[in-house]
Amino acid sequence: MKLNVSSWENILKYYITHVYNDILQGPSFTQEPQDIMYSLNMEHSEVILNCAANGYPIPNYRWKQNGTDIDFTMSYHYRLIGGSLAISNPYKAQAIGTYQCLATNPLGTILSQKAKLQFAYIENFETKTRSTVSVLAGQGVVLLCGPPPFFGDVYYAWTFNDHPLPVQEDSRRFISQETGNLYIAKVEPSDVGNYTCFVTNMQAQKRIQGPPTPLVLRNDGVMGEYEPKIEVRFPETVQAAKGSTVKLECFALGNPVPNISWRRLDGSPLARKIEYSKSKGTIGIPNFQQEDEGSYECIAGNLRGRNIARGQLFLYAPPEWDKKIQTTDLSIYDPLFWECRASGKPIPSYVWLKNGEPIVPEVKNGSLVITMLNVSDSGFYQCVAENKYQTIYANAELRVRASAPDFSKNPMQKISVVQVGGDVVIECKPKASPRAMISWAKGSEMIRQSKRFFILEDGSLKIYNVTKLDAGTYTCIAMNQFGIAKTSGNLVIKERTIITVPPPQMDVTVGESIVLPCQVFHDPSIEVVFTWYLNGNVIDFQRGVPHFERIGGESVGDLMIREIQLNHSGKYVCMVETTLDNLSAVADIIVRGPPGPPSNVRIENISSTTSQLCWRPGIDNNSPIQIYTIQTRTPFSVGWLAVSTIPEILNGKMHTATVVGLNPWVEYEFRVVAGNSIGIGEPSQPSKLLRTKAAVPVVAPTTIGGGGGSQSELVITWESIPEELQNGEGFGYIIMFRPVGSLTWTKASVSSVEASKYVYRNESLIPLSPFEVKVGVYNNEGEGTLSPATIVYSGEDEPQLAPTGASVQSFSASEVDISWNSIAWNRSTGRVLGYEVLYWTEDSKETSSGKIRVSGNITTKSITGLKANTLYFATVRAYNTAGTGPSSDLVNVTTKKSPPSQAPSNIAWKLKNSKLCLNWEHVKTMENESDVLGYKILYRQNRQSKTHILETNNTSAEILVPFGEDYIIEIRTVSDGGDGSSSEKIRIPKISSKFHCDSSMSIRIDHCIVLFLPSTMISWFCSFQLASFM
Repeated sequence: MKLNVSSWENILKYYITHVYNDILQGPSFTQEPQDIMYSLNMEHSEVILNCAANGYPIPNYRWKQNGTDIDFTMSYHYRLIGGSLAISNPYKAQAIGTYQCLATNPLGTILSQKAKLQFAYIENFETKTRSTVSVLAGQGVVLLCGPPPFFGDVYYAWTFNDHPLPVQEDSRRFISQETGNLYIAKVEPSDVGNYTCFVTNMQAQKRIQGPPTPLVLRNDGVMGEYEPKIEVRFPETVQAAKGSTVKLECFALGNPVPNISWRRLDGSPLARKIEYSKSKGTIGIPNFQQEDEGSYECIAGNLRGRNIARGQLFLYAPPEWDKKIQTTDLSIYDPLFWECRASGKPIPSYVWLKNGEPIVPEVKNGSLVITMLNVSDSGFYQCVAENKYQTIYANAELRVRASAPDFSKNPMQKISVVQVGGDVVIECKPKASPRAMISWAKGSEMIRQSKRFFILEDGSLKIYNVTKLDAGTYTCIAMNQFGIAKTSGNLVIKERTIITVPPPQMDVTVGESIVLPCQVFHDPSIEVVFTWYLNGNVIDFQRGVPHFERIGGESVGDLMIREIQLNHSGKYVCMVETTLDNLSAVADIIVRGPPGPPSNVRIENISSTTSQLCWRPGIDNNSPIQIYTIQTRTPFSVGWLAVSTIPEILNGKMHTATVVGLNPWVEYEFRVVAGNSIGIGEPSQPSKLLRTKAAVPVVAPTTIGGGGGSQSELVITWESIPEELQNGEGFGYIIMFRPVGSLTWTKASVSSVEASKYVYRNESLIPLSPFEVKVGVYNNEGEGTLSPATIVYSGEDEPQLAPTGASVQSFSASEVDISWNSIAWNRSTGRVLGYEVLYWTEDSKETSSGKIRVSGNITTKSITGLKANTLYFATVRAYNTAGTGPSSDLVNVTTKKSPPSQAPSNIAWKLKNSKLCLNWEHVKTMENESDVLGYKILYRQNRQSKTHILETNNTSAEILVPFGEDYIIEIRTVSDGGDGSSSEKIRIPKISSKFHCDSSMSIRIDHCIVLFLPSTMISWFCSFQLASFM
């Protein structure tokens, strides 16, 4: 097929562009030359302008100086290092200028940004002696620096006489960095001397010194005062680059020394970023921006007047890219609109380059327009934006393709799957230049567009509302003037997925367990994935989320929620996903529960017995609040208690109530509990702790009693009032009493809050006289309630009579009985409430004697725990509330000797029929022990606590024991001193009834062997012989 190309260069470009496009790469700069300021005093005698570019094949480089190609064969000063330009021993007149680098490979050429090479230098001052400057004292003066020719940034400084430090600026002295001149606003005698100007060129790396300028004072007078004269002015128009630092100078001579100030003519304040020199003669505006533009004014003023210098600052901005061109692939005959846009001040102009050479295309606002592309239009393009301050470049490649349709890189999908009733797009995107014409076939039949079959703009086929009959092989046919290509794929139809049982809306109570169904019908060949969401968040079953569980099989994705919580309320989404479609079902679940805790419980008003509360309702948890309950706690209560309120029932719409029935002068805190039809919720946070107001106490003491005490005393007792019922500070008790029958009350008070007793003393009190007594309460608020009257008797005398007929008898080694006659008493002889027995040994003192009491009219008492064989003395006396009376006559008794310490031994036993025969040795006693009077045999069935006792005066005994039972037996002595030690316990094993002697069988004891073992342990071994009687 014939191509529209005109030369072998276009054929080569076409071949390179389309055959080796994936391998070749046009040039692109990685490094571009920058402006260089070269010092002629530098040690290195070579300048290098950097340039490097990527590309394949590797680019070649050439350079332009001032727009003319450099011929490296004509000058030994120039050579290439890679792509960079090296200039050896640069000569100012020859090397100065503007340089550009060009990078070229077979795909095209690009041109770098321009770079200036300049030479920094400064010549020396002339050695000619400077004339003396003569001025009047008080006159202003300008000392000229007169620097020699230079290039580059310089800095001016002055020295005075031989002082090593430079002259410092102040309100009187100023050094202009524009002219280098030294300005003295008002000369003083101390200024007389020699002044020297120094100029430093940092870029040239050189500092020079001028000849000294003498300053002397004239002696023909003194300069009078005069108005300021501005000698240093900034230009009327200043062009400043965006982002640069702008400096404005202004200084005046005058007498007195003028003050320098600055302002903007538009009235806006000076920017805070502005920096001032010490003399205020220079201001610096860093980072100059659009808002810093405008007219500035310098005012120099003194007592004689003022002078003004004005100038206007204008912002200029080098070009900056707003829209850069990008590498573009287009087909032959396509239109091209390449947008290129830059901002700057002044507005930039545009130039277009192709492969480094200017072109004159159709340009609209800087953009390149080609209405119909040809292969020859391929190449590297540069959009150049330029204003008088800078030139910038944007590079891009244009590739114009001409090719037959090709599906090798983007074939049709072999199998497309869609569900019945769905829509499907079968893509057909061949690579073709120009764009191919697309047609479709199913099998061998061509497809015509219809309501269900539609060919999209990009050539893809879209089928609407797919049916089973649409399954088959589809072929896309692409064709342009360079050729034709085809690609095919199969369309497979699947059954549509349908949610058959969606989750329903549910209203549940917290704590219940529910199942949300989600069941589907789907094509058997398609895998279904169920995903559940709660309020937009995925329920991750893999992480073991509490309460949630997936149940069901392949087509069932039911969700079980165990013990559902309040935070489980919300929107549940069952998402069903297959490889072909996504569908979902939504259900709102409302979980109702007891209300949340009320908040902000406050005490609005508090009295002595009431408190007004208010609160804010908590969340109702989806069930309206029906009732509120108020609870209280005090330092005296155990936990929280419900309290009475007005109104008595607090419905769910009430948020204030009055608590009643409180105790005065008690610290209370309150909380509120809400309830609804589900239950009672959590209580609120407690309110602040507040104390009720004080009030007169209303609770009278109880358990009024007393009596006793000594003669001439009336003892009154009561149960003290707890703190929570004292109702205020200054609490105490009021005691009122009077003799029975009297009309006059005696009144006393006790100020101790913990008091429970009061003693009234009066020598005229008749013993045991009845009194009516009342006990009341009071505090700082007043007197409270009195208790009902109670009869309390006054104190009495001790008994006056001693018991008679005292006698004592010993019953054992540790026990004696004492008896006496009762006293017939009356009021004159003293009341008798009981008797007190005192006893002691001969060796002990009476003060350390034992003492026991009996109440009432009892006249005998056993004394136990005594020493054996010991003489005891005893006496008896009566007692009442006043004390004890006189003692009876002294009686004595000697306790019995100790019981035998030796236990019965050599115990033998044998069973005969149901009789148990026991024998033991007689126990011999010690001299200090009571004689043995007999023996006690204690026996009981094993595992039973009831013990039987058999007493005997002999050393043997027989006991009837039934068959089939174990018995535990022990033997002890009996004496006047009591029972002695017991023998070791003997276990008699049970005997089966089959060994009972009957008509056919008898038991004969052949022999019994007694073994005496250590520690008095006795074991018996009996052998039995069975005799059989025929």
